[in-house]
Amino acid sequence: MKGNLLKRLSACALCITMACSAVPFTAYSVSAATSSSSSASGNAAFSTDFEDGDCSMFSKRGDSDTSVIKVIEDSKAPSGKKVMAVTGRDQSWNGPSLGVKGVLQPGVKYDISVKVKAQWYNTVCISLQHTPGGSDEPQYTNLVKGVSQGDYVELNTSFSYGAEEKDVSIYVETWGDANDLYIDDFTITPAANNMDVNAPSLKNVYGDMFKFGTACTVSELAPDSTKALIRKHFNSLTAGNELKPENVLDREACLALAAKGDDENPQVTLETAKPILEFARKYNIPMRGHVLVWHSQTPMWFFKENYDPDGDWVSKEKMLKRMENYIKNVFTAVKKDYSDVNFYAWDVVNECFDDYGSPRKAGFPSESNNYEASPWVQIFGDNSFIKPAFVYAKKYAPSGCKLYYNDYNEYMQKSDAIVKLCQNINSDGHYIDGIGMQSHLNVTNNGSSDPFPSVSMYRQALEKYSKTGLDIQITELDCTVNDKRFDLQAEYYSDILDALVDYKDYISAVVVWGTTDDISWRADRDPLLFNKDYSVKPCFESIVDGIDYNDYPNIDPPSDTYPKNVKANYSTKYHQVQFVWDKVKGADRYGIAVYLAGKWRVQTSNVTTNSYVTPKNLTPGMTYRVAVAARVNGKWNTADPIKNAITVTIK
Repeated sequence: MKGNLLKRLSACALCITMACSAVPFTAYSVSAATSSSSSASGNAAFSTDFEDGDCSMFSKRGDSDTSVIKVIEDSKAPSGKKVMAVTGRDQSWNGPSLGVKGVLQPGVKYDISVKVKAQWYNTVCISLQHTPGGSDEPQYTNLVKGVSQGDYVELNTSFSYGAEEKDVSIYVETWGDANDLYIDDFTITPAANNMDVNAPSLKNVYGDMFKFGTACTVSELAPDSTKALIRKHFNSLTAGNELKPENVLDREACLALAAKGDDENPQVTLETAKPILEFARKYNIPMRGHVLVWHSQTPMWFFKENYDPDGDWVSKEKMLKRMENYIKNVFTAVKKDYSDVNFYAWDVVNECFDDYGSPRKAGFPSESNNYEASPWVQIFGDNSFIKPAFVYAKKYAPSGCKLYYNDYNEYMQKSDAIVKLCQNINSDGHYIDGIGMQSHLNVTNNGSSDPFPSVSMYRQALEKYSKTGLDIQITELDCTVNDKRFDLQAEYYSDILDALVDYKDYISAVVVWGTTDDISWRADRDPLLFNKDYSVKPCFESIVDGIDYNDYPNIDPPSDTYPKNVKANYSTKYHQVQFVWDKVKGADRYGIAVYLAGKWRVQTSNVTTNSYVTPKNLTPGMTYRVAVAARVNGKWNTADPIKNAITVTIK
């Protein structure tokens, strides 16, 4: 960061600033990169160079996989004389699979290294297959890819999985032809953990301006080391995939209901997202919901008669009914099962424009249309489905949950279309609360030293959106860089955060899309703030440098240190409210916070009795959420008061 930005923050779980003893700022280390394969212990969990002639740990990927897997001699083997040959493949997904059961442990982050040669030019990949808990549908994640031109290429990546996941395996595949593969030096090692516990906490550094969050998947969250990183640095969490329609829609339940004559009430489940939701609940981390309506990662059958993927497209009228019931059912499930998780924001609609601000082409996203077609446009003919989505979301959303339109390349030509869309949505009411700027940025655009977008271009977009009167959230921030030019990346991150700080009055949250570089969807260009071993990068240092603040450790206070039976007494004459509560044993101070504009904001932290009266002449009809916290033995418990906040309407 640049300039003299001075912030002194107090400890608080949800941006509640209350007095307590400070932990002084201490020095921390910064690392530009980690080695391609490292281990905290130096001991491999699994390793083979196939010199013993044994490849029995690897199997084909099902009965329809035509692969022939055996060990052969290869004069060009990277080490020794033997490699594992995979021949007879007739599909790109065919290949050798290693089941992790009995080999690896859940909740541990692993580094994997393997050398792969394709018979001729091809893209070779290491991928992960896993079935989330509560689901019978396997998921497939490409972890890393490289290009083999008939030579061996070394692939290195990291992965993890949770205890609730089933049928977890690592496999090698291609993205091109199904030609023969040759594999050597297959090693899986426990990953190093070099998280600096003394580094500044991002959620505290920016705590008086906006939330600072991250996104993760269930697999990414699995290691205890990742959980620790998130708890230290972030006070907002987004499920990377688990709340998208493909993971929330319950097809079996939908089909069962359709068999009874009702195919207009899509059934949902939150089982896939459960580990993330439980984590957020346990540590009182606010969440962004992502996403309800999107052309991508929404199954074909959702748009077809009787939920048959080969059936006819449904009518507009039926799709509107499905949309409303789907949104209603998602929010009902959240309010029923996770009422104590603070969903402060939700992306209602995602990416409905092309780069020129026009609606997407009609169809289902596939390789033939570069995955850009929209089944919503197929049914509605245009983007007329968007406003109803916000109307329904407003009707059913949890209390205090703000609603957003989210898009990428939001600093380009489509920005005018986004502004016009938001104005239309609110033309006859207030349905949309804000704009989500994804902010997938590039430090070295196409290998050049000129970033895209430029900082000035990004600032212009912030200025444009700030004039709409809507809130802004930076929802998926990452900044790619080529050739490990971490110096350029640090400068760019600093400039972008400077811009966000300048517009802090319009921004309620900044969310980085992922935790560590190796797990990022753009892992080949190191876009995030942390290396794969959790150490901070120069870009991390650049966005906390020069900021004076107080950093506080995460505290898990006992649950009996907060005021209970908080009640409100109203004065219609003076338009004010008196709050009273049960005294807390050992408390020497009480604090009052109100939830405003997406943040908890402290009104006072110096109340010495179990009563507080607001100022007079508050606006009648205004509704607020109010939390009362207590300080016991010098520590504030803010988590439980937030869970038990009361809602008041001024009379």
